[in-house]
Amino acid sequence: MKATLPLLPEVGMSRIVARRNKTSVTKREFLRDVLALAERLPPGRHVLNLCKDRYWFAATLFACIVGDRLSVLPSTITPEIVADFRQTFPDLVCLGDQAATDYELPYVAVQSCTGERASADRAMPQIPAEQTVMLVYTSGSTGDPKEKAKTFGQMYRCIGAEAKRLWEAAGGPCAVLGTVPFQHMYGLESTIFLPLLGDGLLSSQLPFFPADVACALAEIPEPRLLVTTPFHLRKLLEADISYPPIAVILSATAPLSIRLAAEAEAGLGASVLEIYGSTETGQVATRRPTRSEVWDAYEGIELSLENGAAMVRGGHLLAPEMLGDVIELDSPTRFRLLGRHSDMVNVAGKRSSLAYLNHVLAGIPGLRDGAFCIPETHPERDISRLAAFIVAPGLRSQDIQAALLQKLDPVFLPRPIVFLDALPRDGNGKISASAMADLIARHIP
Repeated sequence: MKATLPLLPEVGMSRIVARRNKTSVTKREFLRDVLALAERLPPGRHVLNLCKDRYWFAATLFACIVGDRLSVLPSTITPEIVADFRQTFPDLVCLGDQAATDYELPYVAVQSCTGERASADRAMPQIPAEQTVMLVYTSGSTGDPKEKAKTFGQMYRCIGAEAKRLWEAAGGPCAVLGTVPFQHMYGLESTIFLPLLGDGLLSSQLPFFPADVACALAEIPEPRLLVTTPFHLRKLLEADISYPPIAVILSATAPLSIRLAAEAEAGLGASVLEIYGSTETGQVATRRPTRSEVWDAYEGIELSLENGAAMVRGGHLLAPEMLGDVIELDSPTRFRLLGRHSDMVNVAGKRSSLAYLNHVLAGIPGLRDGAFCIPETHPERDISRLAAFIVAPGLRSQDIQAALLQKLDPVFLPRPIVFLDALPRDGNGKISASAMADLIARHIP
C-alpha cells in the first residue's frame, strides 16, 4: 500500500491559519476553498498558477495537489516563458485571481470557483507521498533556469524540519510574513508550505516598502516570523521607523554580512537566521550569523565530499544531490560555505569566490548595494581583472578600494568600479546572469 499524508494537519480545524484582506481564515474555511476549487479545475494536467495574492496562490496550489495536477512554477513569468511552456506542455491551463489574462491559454478565475464554499465538512484528503505536485525552476542567476520536480512527501518532510528549527528559535509556531516572491523555492517553502503544514499562520500580503512591512506585521498576531532578503533587511533598517515585535527574521538568496545581521538584531529586536538550500535540494541547513559562521544541517540531513564535489543526502531528499557550492566540513552535519563552483575565480594565480567578495563588499559602511562581476575570462578560466557595480551615494572609488584592501588581496580589487542608482535585482534580491551580462555590456568597455 502506498504511503499517504493528510493534505493539512488534521488537528485544530477551527484554528486561524491565514489572514486575508484583514480577515481571519480558519483551517476549515481554507480547506473548503481548496476543495471547492479542486472540483472546478479545468481539464489539463499542467497548471500555471498566476495568482498574485498569496492566499489564492496557496489555495490554488493545494487544490491542484488534491486534483492530482502538476503546478508549473517558474521563478518569473514573462510572455517568452509562457510561450516556451505552451510548447513543452500542450495541455497547459492557467488559474489566477485576476478577471482575465493576456496569455492565449485556457483560464479560470479562482474566485468564481470558491465563491460558495461547501456547507458540509468533508474528510481530509489523503495525498500519496510519492505524488509529484510541482515543477519548480531555478532563478537563472547562474545561467538558464533548470527544472526540478517535487513530491508531496518531500515538501512535507522538508517543512517539518524547517518548522522544528524555526519554531524552536521563536518559542512556538509563528504568523509568517514574507517580502519575497512566493513562486520561487525560498518563498514557496517558507511563506506558504511552512505556515500551512507547520501549524503557523499565512499572511496574504506581499509588502515591499518599509512602511507597508510595518503595517502588514501589525495585522498578524505574535509571535511573528519575517521571511526576507539582505536587500530588504537593509531597507527596513534605513527607513528608521518602528516595527511591531518580530520573533525571528529569516534571510536567504544573497550573502548576509555579520554587520547587517547584528544591526538587524539590535534594531529590530529579533534573532536573525540565515537559511541554506537550493531549488534542487530545498532547504537543508540554517545558521545564526552573529553567533557562528558554521551551518547546521536539518535533522536527518548529512553532507559529504566525494571526488571534490559536495553531496547532500537524507532527510526529505529522495536521492543524493550534488551541491553547486564549495563547502568545508566540520562534521557530516556542520559545514562552512566557501562559495559556488560557478563563482570561483582565479586572478593572477590566486583563488576566491564571488560570493565571498560580495560578502566583504556588503560590509562596507555607507554602501547600499553592490556586486562584483567578471568582465572577461580567458580560455583557461584565468581572469585578468574583476569589476564591481556599486550603489553608494557619498562614497568614491578610492573609498571602496581602501575598504576592500583591509580584507582582500590587492589582485581582487575591482577595476573599474561603476556607480549606479540601483542594481537590477529581482524580488528575491538576485541579479540574473542575463541582467549582469547586460550591465557589463553597457558599462564596462
